[in-house]
Amino acid sequence: MKKILLTACSILLIALASTAQKYVIIDTKYILDKLPEYKSAQAKLDDIAAGWQKEIDSLQSELNKMYKDYDAEQVMLSDDLRKKREAQLFTKEKYLRDQQRSRFGFEGDLFKKRQELIKPVQDKVYNAVQKIATTRGYDLILDKSEGITVIFADPKLDKSDDVLRELGIK
Repeated sequence: MKKILLTACSILLIALASTAQKYVIIDTKYILDKLPEYKSAQAKLDDIAAGWQKEIDSLQSELNKMYKDYDAEQVMLSDDLRKKREAQLFTKEKYLRDQQRSRFGFEGDLFKKRQELIKPVQDKVYNAVQKIATTRGYDLILDKSEGITVIFADPKLDKSDDVLRELGIK
């Protein structure tokens, strides 16, 4: 009877172990920070964004000066001239807001440039993760850097370094 019970328990444990899901955790921020091409793309993107921000700051300064001049001269202007200056201010302000939106808004130039420069690197990391998942039989890979709250993770589950090795880093 003991032998049958022991055999049944062993078979049950083997069955449970064979159907157990394998899952690991990676940190894509850590991985990307280790990739030279990501650092280069991010630096290029930062430079482009700084240039665009400088343009917008310049436009904002011009607009502020125009408002200041208008406030100082407003009492001396005729109604027609005042309306003309207000229209100029409105046009300049609209242009400034349009520039801000086209450069930094949803799906603006910055978004498109990020897609152009950084997405290929992210795709490279994704492909490496996918390759590791299929070759090692992982059922689930969690990314602890992008919004998933992982309260505790055993460090042996973190396979970020394996992804880096797959990418030829380290």
